[in-house]
Amino acid sequence: KRNNQIRKTSYAQHQQVRQIRKKMMEIMTREVQTNDLKEVVNKLIPDSIGKDIEKACQSIYPLHDVYVRKVKMLKKPKFELGKLMELHGEGSGAGKPSGDEAGTKVERADGYEPPVQESV
Repeated sequence: KRNNQIRKTSYAQHQQVRQIRKKMMEIMTREVQTNDLKEVVNKLIPDSIGKDIEKACQSIYPLHDVYVRKVKMLKKPKFELGKLMELHGEGSGAGKPSGDEAGTKVERADGYEPPVQESV
């Protein structure tokens, strides 16, 4: 809506909608192809991709409140345990205990039997 506009609403023409949609697809595919999964998720949370789309489409039609509301993964990445552990903050240890974290065997009395549990 322009400053001196009398009408309350304004709508984009069909060709403008197609240009905006094309620009949105270009921006999103560029962001996903150049970054890995963790970086893409970190960009989606503060909605920086939506702001990029809003800035790029201002020349076509003035947009506001642009948000990415749904993300669909078309092809899952290869499973790598090291990267999975990095995502969750455990580092690239891959399940190997280091010096101090190694467990010790607990000595139990002869004939020890664990107590029976009432519910599991």
